[in-house]
Amino acid sequence: MQAGWKIGSLFGIPLFLDYSWLIILFWVTYINSQDYQERGLFLAWGAGLIIAILLFCSVVLHELGHSLVAISQGIKVNSIRLFLFSGVASIERDYRTPGKAFQVAIAGPLVSLVLFFLLGLTSFLFPTSSLVGKLISRVAEINLILAIFNIIPGLPLDGGQVLKAAIWKITGSRLTGVKWAVKSGKGLGWLAISLGLIIVLTTKNHGGFWITLIGWFALHNAKIYQRITDLQSALINIKAVEVMTQDFRVVDANLTLSQFANKYLLKSSKFSTYFAAYRGRYLGFVYDDAIRYIERSYRDTQTLRMIICPLNQMVTVSEKVSLLEVINRMGFYQKRQITVLSPAGAVAGIIDKSDIVRGIVKYLKLNISEAEIKRVKTEDSYPLGMKLEAIAKVTSVSNFK
Repeated sequence: MQAGWKIGSLFGIPLFLDYSWLIILFWVTYINSQDYQERGLFLAWGAGLIIAILLFCSVVLHELGHSLVAISQGIKVNSIRLFLFSGVASIERDYRTPGKAFQVAIAGPLVSLVLFFLLGLTSFLFPTSSLVGKLISRVAEINLILAIFNIIPGLPLDGGQVLKAAIWKITGSRLTGVKWAVKSGKGLGWLAISLGLIIVLTTKNHGGFWITLIGWFALHNAKIYQRITDLQSALINIKAVEVMTQDFRVVDANLTLSQFANKYLLKSSKFSTYFAAYRGRYLGFVYDDAIRYIERSYRDTQTLRMIICPLNQMVTVSEKVSLLEVINRMGFYQKRQITVLSPAGAVAGIIDKSDIVRGIVKYLKLNISEAEIKRVKTEDSYPLGMKLEAIAKVTSVSNFK
């Protein structure tokens, strides 16, 4: 789910407006209307509103610059969410190289700089006293501010993405780049919050609240990046063998359907997953639900071999694969659980979503209760806020290390 309102789309990319834009609309309108009070209340507020709308258009073009460069690299942009002086483009997968990441990051500020020069030149076509000329000149200044503000080296700003790409290039590690860019974003966020509060307390200038708000925004979104990065790291470093369980039972493949039902299904059992074997060799997964569709007259003569899915036709993973691959395979094949095979080709364990969450909770030391993990198992859905399928989809193992 996207936060905010969907306001349309550009080049097939849905646009969402964050609730923070309500603050921006009022604040920008009010601040800019103060410079035109001599023209009357109506014109002053009208001019302020026009500047606010053009600021919105400038941010849209800024984010569109990022998105079009990403699309040119073959990356699908799922949506753009606009907030404060910037936005976030939701992409289908991550960038393959630091060079490509840099190109996408720098595209937005470059668009703002181009708009600054074009609008600045256009303003000279109007008389100095012209309201239209002054409005165009003000929007040009705003685009320069957008470019400078977004190039500050800290996530989630474009400058943070540039910093991430630079460190990624130098160290060869995307993870290291993200970590340093997140640290920078947090540091700058706290700095802005402190500076804004100092300005308010020492000078009584309420403009300091705006600096504090921007600092809070930077800090909040840097923490979001941190959580996503931690989850990506967990998905790559945790192996299937570490989270798999043996919550299954191995049964004789030569049991008749009636014998199997009477011995296991009709009695209380802690197992819900069965694998059939013969002479110590696994044959496959038992589709026990299929028994109900088989006539009773056949159940005493037909064996489990009739309702077995052979191992070579099952969706499986090896013990050494990462959770990233486990989640992607489960999602692609729409499976509630996946079977883990040993190097010898035997069934080593099974993994469902609750096992994945339990492994991540242990790895990251998260505060998620066992009751919530049991809910995940029952409802087959990850905890709210832990969008593991989306994160796994955009994460590239080859680049994230």
